[in-house]
Amino acid sequence: MKYLESILERRSFFTGMGAAGAAALAGTRAWRPGHESKDDWLDRIPGRHRMVFDSTMPNGFGAALVFANNFYIGNTDGYGLRDSDVAVVIVARHYSTPFSLVDAMWAKYGATISRLGNVTDPKTNQVPSNNIYMASLGPLLKRGMHLAVCGMATRELANSIASDVGGDSEKIYKELTANLVTNSHIVATGIVAVNRAQERGYAFVST
Repeated sequence: MKYLESILERRSFFTGMGAAGAAALAGTRAWRPGHESKDDWLDRIPGRHRMVFDSTMPNGFGAALVFANNFYIGNTDGYGLRDSDVAVVIVARHYSTPFSLVDAMWAKYGATISRLGNVTDPKTNQVPSNNIYMASLGPLLKRGMHLAVCGMATRELANSIASDVGGDSEKIYKELTANLVTNSHIVATGIVAVNRAQERGYAFVST
């Protein structure tokens, strides 16, 4: 009799565990990401196939451009899709942030950008006077690609420039954010943009 009672107790225990597990699973399935209105621009980019590339370093930004281009080519040549059928975002954060700036900002503040990111013009091995990735970046922007630009890193860049040239960091920050390439969006931080894009259905690649 005691043996039978022991078996029944164990069955009751595992049945209870199963119910608890099912409840936990149901709770997990019920989770949905909260959408913040500041991130709605991610949904305004047309395209039923979504991809976000995260870049933190100069070489990583260059790699993101290569892969983004391949993503467009693969979808057009392999599937017969149009550019408007895909949504592509590159997150420019940390030391890749300055590549969201137009050439004029590089001409003006290239020395600081070069020092911070160890960036040189590959043609001259000198401080760049223009955005060294613009030749690849420009065509992708015309195809509809967007950039999520780290506001925190941009502010830190402004602080460094102000220290180097003896300027006002707030004015320089406003100057930088007013001189971004087309399709650019200043976000609170780049890492937040990585999170928000994935919550809105973008597949993720780190470069």
